[in-house]
Amino acid sequence: MEGYLNENFGGVKPKHSSDEVLQKWRELCSVVKNPKRRFRFTANLSKRYEAAAMRKTNQEKLRIAVLVSKAAFQFIQGVQPSEYTVPEEVKSAGYQICADELGSIVEGHDVKKLKIHGGVDGIAEKLTTSITNGLNADTESITRRVGVYGINKFTESQTRGFFVFVWEALQDMTLMILGVCAFVSLIVGIIMEGWPKGAHDGLGIVASILLVVFVTATSDYRQSLQFKDLDKEKKKISIQVTRNGYRQKMSIYDLLPGDIVHLSIGDQVPADGLFVSGFSVLIDESSLTGESEPVMVSADNPFLLSGTKVQDGSCKMMVTTVGMRTQWGKLMATLSEGGDDETPLQVKLNGVATIIGKIGLFFAVVTFAVLVQGLVSRKLREGTHWSWSGDDALEMLEFFAVAVTIVVVAVPEGLPLAVTLSLAFAMKKMMNDKALVRHLAACETMGSATSICSDKTGTLTTNHMTVVKSCICMNVKDVSKANKDLLSDLPDFAVKLLLQSIFNNTGGEVVVNKDGKREILGTPTETALLEFASSLGGDFQAERQASKLVKVEPFNSTKKRMGVVLELPEGGLRAHTKGASEIILANCDKVINLNGEIVPLDEASIDHLNATINQFASEALRTLCLAYTELESGFSPENPIPVSGYTCIGIVGIKDPVRPGVKESVAVCRAAGITVRMVTGDNINTAKAIARECGILTDDGIAIEGPEFREKKQEELLELIPKIQVLAPFLFMDLPTMMIIII
Repeated sequence: MEGYLNENFGGVKPKHSSDEVLQKWRELCSVVKNPKRRFRFTANLSKRYEAAAMRKTNQEKLRIAVLVSKAAFQFIQGVQPSEYTVPEEVKSAGYQICADELGSIVEGHDVKKLKIHGGVDGIAEKLTTSITNGLNADTESITRRVGVYGINKFTESQTRGFFVFVWEALQDMTLMILGVCAFVSLIVGIIMEGWPKGAHDGLGIVASILLVVFVTATSDYRQSLQFKDLDKEKKKISIQVTRNGYRQKMSIYDLLPGDIVHLSIGDQVPADGLFVSGFSVLIDESSLTGESEPVMVSADNPFLLSGTKVQDGSCKMMVTTVGMRTQWGKLMATLSEGGDDETPLQVKLNGVATIIGKIGLFFAVVTFAVLVQGLVSRKLREGTHWSWSGDDALEMLEFFAVAVTIVVVAVPEGLPLAVTLSLAFAMKKMMNDKALVRHLAACETMGSATSICSDKTGTLTTNHMTVVKSCICMNVKDVSKANKDLLSDLPDFAVKLLLQSIFNNTGGEVVVNKDGKREILGTPTETALLEFASSLGGDFQAERQASKLVKVEPFNSTKKRMGVVLELPEGGLRAHTKGASEIILANCDKVINLNGEIVPLDEASIDHLNATINQFASEALRTLCLAYTELESGFSPENPIPVSGYTCIGIVGIKDPVRPGVKESVAVCRAAGITVRMVTGDNINTAKAIARECGILTDDGIAIEGPEFREKKQEELLELIPKIQVLAPFLFMDLPTMMIIII
């Protein structure tokens, strides 16, 4: 049996099996094996093919439409379009532009029409919003805006009721055959023996059919409700928005036209909109147009489409179109659900059910043939083979019912159902433990895992960071909530540079919320730095207004740094950079000493700073280096920010405490024979310190750096990887190699 399964179903993978492999085992099922019922929990391949073909067609149509519209609008630049008339219902609501007009501007990348409406500022005015403060929204205005422009939700298919599942359960071929048998048995029995004695057999079959149908429908209905709850959890996505004059987190489904959305690397554009401000923004539009090349978005090309992703840079976007009017909404409206991949266990159990079903069918046919042959032989002996009575027909029907019963009993259709339900309950239980599982296969494959590769920040640690140590002007200090001692030891020049660097070279923001309290928004690392600068007496808004941002290069995981160029109030340009300490320090040739003087970085200073970095890292602190350089007046925003010639301002050590219970969980995994490994982009010493604290790194384990790992040959990796417990810092390209060799 195992050999047969491996031969026929060995190509099935835990995820993303090819359609050919999935189709192969479906074709092994005959009519009696009830494919419609058996596959009700698995991928609908025919719909998947239709969805893929439709998606490809729509992507091609959209791509052509975008390209043609760009060319057409360039061609008619000199042609004055007809005057736009605001619909009365829009005008009465207090707006000067309708949803269809907004959609046509963004969808058609219509630069001409955008200029006629006054550009982004003009659109904002017509939407009664501000590109700096966002919507001034109260309950009444939100209701009015929703009535004109709609909500940012896609039309969902209606939840199927219980009786729909009852009807689907009745479509089972075996149950249909039993139903015919019950009907014939009732008619023949009542004619031959009268009511109610003659109806016993028929009613017994009907009762068994109803029992099977309602049990199946109930289990299917309960499972659909569970998946609906899971789907709601998956849709809880928040994004940073400026509304009512302050920046706040908000669900993407609460967005309205006129909202100012803050986007950064990795974010998905939640609605159609227009670029307001930002730097180095690259948008991946492959999900819509199929084009693999990213699109540069700027003031000259300000159009952002929902469903696309920010590949690089950061920006502010003004929402113009939401919900089903967006490009993503229109695309989703044309697609049908294709279903999820089956798990390997589901495939194998379906295969087992098919084999057993065929065996059951064979014996059912043999049994029916033997019983019929016995009846015919008896009638031949009695010489009554030319005359058939109602009793003979009833006996023949009983033989047929016996054969059908053998098929019903033999086919273990509850086996795949039981596995599906158990996996669904496992997903629900994990969701209660704050672990969202998107695919059933994950619950199954996790049960056979022998190695777990875990990130550090936010997974093993709490992701609530604070600056606890600093080395500014070559002076190492413990940082407490009261930083008066730190300030007293630092020259004013260095403090000014430090605050300027932290407040300007950041992806976070210090805002005042609706309660009038100061709130820091951003990643945990940015939040820690902003809290540190604020505790030194810095004013975020004053510092940002004092200088003008000329260029921003957001943090990039490959470069492990971020930078800005500022135009100073007294004139001149200054570049600030921060990032991984070893990388930034290697780009510095000067340092600020304790007297506030800029001195060359000699060997002793470099050794002192490297020792400080290693000391911070050995104490399980994440280290960041801050530096600056003066630029020549001829610097252009189109030029990249320099990567050398910097002056080191200082190094900070950020504490990210280990989550409670992590050490115990690692011990439980080790006791179960599962090896836990840490894979992180942090400094190797920081990673080793955290790994020891978590119990991941043992005396016989190996901690290795990414560059060294990549230089190893295949033979060396085969011997090395089973012993590796910490890989840091690493690139994403390292992980697949490691996992393949582990598997």
